[in-house]
Amino acid sequence: FGYITNFGKAHLEGFGGVQGVIKGKSELYTHIFETGGLIFYNADDPIQLEKLSQYPSKFGYSTTDKADLQIKLTEANPFVSLKTDGVTINTHLIGSYNFPNCCASILMGHYFKVPTLAIKKGIEDFIPADNRSQLIEKNGHKIILDAYNANPSSMEVALQYFKNLQAEHKTIFLGDMFELGDDAEIEHQKIASLAKSMKFDKVFLVGEHFNKTAIDLPKYSSFDELANHLKSNQLAASTLLIKGSRGMALERILDYL
Repeated sequence: FGYITNFGKAHLEGFGGVQGVIKGKSELYTHIFETGGLIFYNADDPIQLEKLSQYPSKFGYSTTDKADLQIKLTEANPFVSLKTDGVTINTHLIGSYNFPNCCASILMGHYFKVPTLAIKKGIEDFIPADNRSQLIEKNGHKIILDAYNANPSSMEVALQYFKNLQAEHKTIFLGDMFELGDDAEIEHQKIASLAKSMKFDKVFLVGEHFNKTAIDLPKYSSFDELANHLKSNQLAASTLLIKGSRGMALERILDYL
């Protein structure tokens, strides 16, 4: 059995670009099919549909009725809620970008004949940890801590979600994205420009790559520089988004709030 969550702009340095990522990941499909296995898939993803068009042994989900299982997103502000098989599932996961992750687990549970109510309980009991989509409150701040890792694709969807979130006094901390190779400069510039265009109350860019961007935003070449700023400039109570690659370890920001 095999499943690919998505084809995003991750590990571009090793794969030589987005097409390399698609080519490399798709080897899973070839292997699964040739060994007589089954491929789980997201029928709403055009890349997955294209790559799987030649493989008959597959089992998928969709928000419409074009796949084996239909799952509807009903809410994502801040937590994802969804409905399938007449059952509503209320998760502790923030952001619509976590909806496909929920769908994948439901799809696999359904295939292996786990009762829908048992699937509901399993997902609803899950509490995010380890710097992945955590919702934390500290000293008047509401914090979305998603600092386990980052790439241009996940940064963009996180910013779009945070822009649409119903909250006041929004502040974002974005840390460098690693393993982008020759694309590092342009991808950091794109994310910095996107963040500025969204007109958040405050934006902090952290890391050598973000520090080189041509953007009129507060930039810090290292975490230590940011920490020194936060020590002498107390941040007013805000709703915060903290996101960056693992090497940036931006969860350390919590120590300065």
